[in-house]
Amino acid sequence: MQMVKGISRRVVVVDSPDQRFFEQAIFILRSDAAGEGVSARQLVDEARQVARNYGGGGRGRFSRLWGDLNPAVYTLMGAGATGLLWMIAALG
Repeated sequence: MQMVKGISRRVVVVDSPDQRFFEQAIFILRSDAAGEGVSARQLVDEARQVARNYGGGGRGRFSRLWGDLNPAVYTLMGAGATGLLWMIAALG
């Protein structure tokens, strides 16, 4: 029977904003990352950015902004487009 030698590792845990599929993302820090004068806040921000960009598949700026819109904005845009089409049809 073999024993595994214990090692202490530092991790950053980021909670998922939408927990339908994933609860958390766990990032294991490199052993040399702790000595570079990086604050805990910077580590968490970097982990969030990596997690956010990982699932995006390299989306562009426009796609990212479009995806971040509030559903109420979609509703207002749809209502405006419908009203505009109705007005064009009624006046034409």
